[in-house]
Amino acid sequence: MTNLNDIISTFSSEDRQRFISYLDKKNKRNDTKNIQLFNYLLNNKLNSNEICLKLYGSLKKDAYHALRKRLYQSIIDFIANNSIQEENSIDMQIIKYILASRSFLQHKQYQVAYKILDKAELLASEHYLFPLLNEIYHTKIQYAHTAPSISIDELTIKFKENQKNHQLEDQLNIVYAKIKHILNNISYKGDIVDFQTVLNQTLQEHNISFNDSMSFKSLYQLATIVSISAFVTKDYLKIEPFLINTYHVINTHKNKEKQLFYHIQIIYLIANTLFRNKKFNESFRYLKLMHKHMLLKQKKHYNTYKLKYHLLTALNHNYSNRQKTAIEILEPLITNKHPDTESLLDIHLSLIMFYFQKGDLKKAHTLFSKFYHTDQWYTEKAGKEWVIKKSLIEILLHIELNNIDLVESRLLSFKRNYYDYLKSIDQQRVITYLNFIESYYKTPEAITSNEFKNTVEQSFNWVDIHKKDIFVISFYSWLKGKMNNQDLYTTTLNLIAQAQQELTNT
Repeated sequence: MTNLNDIISTFSSEDRQRFISYLDKKNKRNDTKNIQLFNYLLNNKLNSNEICLKLYGSLKKDAYHALRKRLYQSIIDFIANNSIQEENSIDMQIIKYILASRSFLQHKQYQVAYKILDKAELLASEHYLFPLLNEIYHTKIQYAHTAPSISIDELTIKFKENQKNHQLEDQLNIVYAKIKHILNNISYKGDIVDFQTVLNQTLQEHNISFNDSMSFKSLYQLATIVSISAFVTKDYLKIEPFLINTYHVINTHKNKEKQLFYHIQIIYLIANTLFRNKKFNESFRYLKLMHKHMLLKQKKHYNTYKLKYHLLTALNHNYSNRQKTAIEILEPLITNKHPDTESLLDIHLSLIMFYFQKGDLKKAHTLFSKFYHTDQWYTEKAGKEWVIKKSLIEILLHIELNNIDLVESRLLSFKRNYYDYLKSIDQQRVITYLNFIESYYKTPEAITSNEFKNTVEQSFNWVDIHKKDIFVISFYSWLKGKMNNQDLYTTTLNLIAQAQQELTNT
């Protein structure tokens, strides 16, 4: 059955009001129940049987399913009509110009036709609409013999240049799809690949290079590909200048408001990269810009991005010594239902981490107990890396709560499920880290000894801490805090401050 709740949850408050008005105008009978069904689904408090009883007074399942189908079709029609009105007005205007010019050309009204084609060309060029430009140049070349002042050579050069841009956009779209597919296999299926080599080979194979003629969508896709590379290699410092420079190029595009979805996404990519590089104030600036764009076009894309926005805002606050604010941002979101399951899971895990760092172990354990699905389910929804983080946090949480039996079973389970995988992707440091955790769990009195400290220091290379992933630092902070008999959150902030100082000095 189509999950209408998920679809409806993407509607902004303005969309909901407009859709109800749309249904009201569409309804020809007073007893139509589609608006009632929409409101029940919007509240998301009743199951199907309860809604059926509310609507019909009995379980008329056939009538209920037919009503759902009609409501679903109405939603599709409403969204499609809105998209045509909001997104394609420029495209439609250019198409009208092309059709009108061809009619004039057929009736030998050449001067009028070329004036219209000039208008179409200017508009299509401003909005990087390469397929439409192709049609315009094709028409101009076809009838060039009717206008002596037209240079066929100049038109041909424009036509070929546009074809290159169009082909680049197509090729980049293919590369984007391939890279996303590889990432999904790495994250959700545990595939072992040399990602950087695959990325370079794929870009070379399709002759991809950055240029100012790219469309907004293509620039976004290129930035996303680069961000995926950083996600896999954990080297966000390397991609930061490229993303910011790319955004400056995008920000000069005249069609930036038309492609608002891509605009918001790339601002988010930059804000996330700056967070991962411990540049929290700069990340906040881009988050403010992101929120501003989320409010545009009657908050059209607000619901799509609100979870990502709030989560990244909270993470920046947490690592800027404003943990109370971070917790207050995330706590109201854990009861929300939203189609972005991955972000909801990230929010739950981040809030558990905040509670854990704060020392509020009871709250952390209560929230953790809500993870009742299998690891396979979580891997499919959020990826293998997320599941590994969840498992590590669970082990640390049970150690702190002194749940001895659970610690032993979780350690064995982690070794059985993830050791081979971690070795295969060259993540021996996670295994080393877990070995130290096990040593502490079995002989806690030894962790403050010089011998233990020296072994830990030799096992982890912290010379360039500014290059270390912020979440890796967070896990290491627990161990370092135990060695120095220091509060976890204080230890975490001190290591982050050390990384920031190194970054300033480089």
